[in-house]
Amino acid sequence: MSHLDDLPSTPGKYKVLPYGALHNHRYLRLSKLTLWASLFLALFLFYLVLSPPPSPSRRSLNDSSAKYGGSHWEKQVRKSARPRSSGGLTVLVTGAAGFVGTHVSIALRRRGDGVLGLDNFNRYYDPKLKRARQGLLERSGVFVVEGDINDAVLLRKLFDVVLFTHVMHLAAQAGVRYAMQNPGSYVNSNIAGFVNLLEVSKAASPQPAVVWASSSSVYGLNTKVPFSEKDRTDQPASLYAATKKAGEGIAHTYNHIYGLSLTGLRFFTVYGPWGRPDMAYFFFTKDILKGKTITVFESPDKGSVARDFTYIDDIVRGCLRALDTAEKSTGSGGKKKGPAMFRIYNLGNTSPVPVSKLVTILEKLLKMKAKRKIMPLPRNGDVEFTHANITLAQTEIGYKPEVDLETGLKKFVKWYMGFHTGSKKKSSW
Repeated sequence: MSHLDDLPSTPGKYKVLPYGALHNHRYLRLSKLTLWASLFLALFLFYLVLSPPPSPSRRSLNDSSAKYGGSHWEKQVRKSARPRSSGGLTVLVTGAAGFVGTHVSIALRRRGDGVLGLDNFNRYYDPKLKRARQGLLERSGVFVVEGDINDAVLLRKLFDVVLFTHVMHLAAQAGVRYAMQNPGSYVNSNIAGFVNLLEVSKAASPQPAVVWASSSSVYGLNTKVPFSEKDRTDQPASLYAATKKAGEGIAHTYNHIYGLSLTGLRFFTVYGPWGRPDMAYFFFTKDILKGKTITVFESPDKGSVARDFTYIDDIVRGCLRALDTAEKSTGSGGKKKGPAMFRIYNLGNTSPVPVSKLVTILEKLLKMKAKRKIMPLPRNGDVEFTHANITLAQTEIGYKPEVDLETGLKKFVKWYMGFHTGSKKKSSW
């Protein structure tokens, strides 16, 4: 005990005591402290004995000291996740304010499913676009929790408050070229974040079925076309592709060990209204309108780079079909009780289009001539072409793309012109 502990609360009234008196004084204080500590402990044990046990169903988030919590916040979470139709799903959508996440969340909500969004609103591209999407979600009755999939405490809280039947995992660090600038963000989100989500999901009772976004990038340097789910995927051409391939392996592990029902969707170049500004069709449109030169890449043999462009509505239908056909997980509380479903599907359009033709279509829709600069394809992770074989998705989940590139781009341009010219009608919804 420090000498400062004997100082009175009123300055100037400290009286020096003889050693013996001081010793007795400290002993008396220690005895009083022991007495009060014992009394407090007895009262605490008495409280524990008389208090009712916590409900085993869902823990409350009413701790106002928590980062996320409070009765109002909890009500928003519960209301958003509550299905409006009998037999509706209860879905956690990660990356809900992202391009695909917004469209999937609204589609689910419109048909009566319960949807809770989660997004960290990172600055990979302008967060204003994500906030605008959040406004769409709110008007559709979807509440978006602002948080990160690496926040295990937050995820556990969400799973404590809501009994999710499904997880639609769309949160990821996207973009092939950006991986050369910030590789850590891909490992953090696409691997560590995915593992964190799977950890919380496998510990739930019952476990939800999980559908997650993989990527056509996993086919990497594969030269066999069209790309089939049976083709090799061990030659990634970018770190982004490598993290997505790692995600598929991790998912298989959690399916095998813990009984999680898992379905991976390999998206092929998704485009459409409310899309990502880092995608070629988006920044081509922006630069053509501004009269800027656009760079169009060609392959080493002077051929055109081609992509299997897939319209967002087709992707959404594929996502919903994957959710609807997902079987229940077989584990509970981290323990597997039997074999569980594990699936991988290509979701593409099956009609690759040269990027040069994409530009020609945009010129027609924008009524402006593009200033093209033809350059060889750099070694930055991009591949020369993508082409999806969707036979498996057609057969097993009824996936059928319906929108051709010109029709889809027409809808995108209409949205873009409205959103970026200040028009009150900014949405196709």
